[in-house]
Amino acid sequence: MTWVRWSLTLAGIVVGVAAVIAGGADDSPGLQGLGLLLVLGTIAAAVRARRRRWGPHHSRD
Repeated sequence: MTWVRWSLTLAGIVVGVAAVIAGGADDSPGLQGLGLLLVLGTIAAAVRARRRRWGPHHSRD
């Protein structure tokens, strides 16, 4: 992945974690749920993009 994709992935994770923390401080389960979905979705998208680029059986050897 390029530095732009890494930056977007990191930004998505940071915003999601911030939403979970803010939802916990405000006692808002909806915001915590959205933050968790954002973090999980961002990680899943990054893994999917990596697998598409390298293929499912890429070896580092």
